[in-house]
Amino acid sequence: MLTRPIAKINLGLNVVEKRPDGYHNLETVFYPVQIEDALEVYPMDPEFPSEYDCDLKVTNITIDGDEQRNLVVRAYNLLKADFPTLPRIHAHLYKGIPTQAGMGGGSSDCGFMITLLNQMFNLGLTDQHMIDYAARLGADCAFFILNRPCYAEGIGEKLQPINLDLKGWYLSLVRPDIPVSTREAFALIKPHHPEVNCREVVKQPVESWRGALVNDFEGSVFAVHPELGAVKDRLYDLGATYAAMSGSGSTLFALSRQPLNLDEFNSEGTFRKTILL
Repeated sequence: MLTRPIAKINLGLNVVEKRPDGYHNLETVFYPVQIEDALEVYPMDPEFPSEYDCDLKVTNITIDGDEQRNLVVRAYNLLKADFPTLPRIHAHLYKGIPTQAGMGGGSSDCGFMITLLNQMFNLGLTDQHMIDYAARLGADCAFFILNRPCYAEGIGEKLQPINLDLKGWYLSLVRPDIPVSTREAFALIKPHHPEVNCREVVKQPVESWRGALVNDFEGSVFAVHPELGAVKDRLYDLGATYAAMSGSGSTLFALSRQPLNLDEFNSEGTFRKTILL
């Protein structure tokens, strides 16, 4: 069975307070974007000599670390603990979403894996059940059960679907070859409540978002990687109506009424793409 995990962008991201458990409470609006991975799952032959119940192969983009720590495998193992009859499987993950980019690639793979296993093996899980499982694996994972515009609180797992349609806008994305770790992004953050909640800002025309819809991570990330701030400035120079960093970086995105010319962002390792929403 094949599914296609999609990416997301954050329309505003405010770090509002530090929690007793060491995590931070956030306020953000998630918006789904049709940039895709491909995830294929099929049952493993009982005679196949694998030491793992979920045998994962990742292609196209190299992901550092043990594949058995990948969120796809962790999602399988989480469900396997509650559904012991879940058969052993092969999983092939073709990565098209850039990694460490603030676009939710790993979280999406996790959410879509939970949904796929539920459908494929008739587990009978509701959306809320799947959201609860996903939230145990990562802050953004729960969003990829719903895959529609949502306002999120908590660590990103408290979701409220909202009416937001950016159809007709061009979305330009530039992800330089500068990975940004979540720990690095949080290093200089000073939690605070914004004057206006991002959920309220996105109700207004996109033309009013500049200066009002803020990603708090930009301050700490741009201080360490000023070249990312320069990309955002250049997107405005090229005609963006609104530009920002997504998540904790390092993807910069722009909304515009006409497609932007991204030819100058052609350094080796840079991801760049324009899509019509």
